[in-house]
Amino acid sequence: MYKTLPSILLLAAGLLAGTTISAQTAMQQAGSGAASDTYPAAPRDPALKPVFEEFGGKPGLVALMNDFMDNLMADPVTRPFFQNADREHIKAELVDQFCVILDGPCTYTGMDMTTAHRGMNVDHADFNALVEDLQKAMNKHDIPFRAQNKLLAKLAPMHRQIITKP
Repeated sequence: MYKTLPSILLLAAGLLAGTTISAQTAMQQAGSGAASDTYPAAPRDPALKPVFEEFGGKPGLVALMNDFMDNLMADPVTRPFFQNADREHIKAELVDQFCVILDGPCTYTGMDMTTAHRGMNVDHADFNALVEDLQKAMNKHDIPFRAQNKLLAKLAPMHRQIITKP
């Protein structure tokens, strides 16, 4: 089954721009999609259950991902990573990933961050652009700043597995 960029990913997020390889090609090259032990793609945090509600639960995450993807496609830095990808699948994976992180009633079955981003040549500017696009979407949905920061704090360590280009 085709797996996609989770994240955020951020950070998901964060990730992507300026590469000629599509997200779908990167996923296919990554192999089976089995999660590795390098870093869990969706570390559940029961302490964030109240934050899940501040995001509007799963319906809120779905709406957020729609606007997030719109932002990614409008951003010339991040668009190249998503223009030839299965964006609906990516949004669904991100919803599940964020839902799990925020201790919602979801299961994330996507790849770990290292596998998902292998071969994409993501640099710091790409990652930062993605995070900014996510923040714009969260602001549009009036997600409290404190709740945004709690999610971003969980996503931020993933940058070590996502940024592969100095």
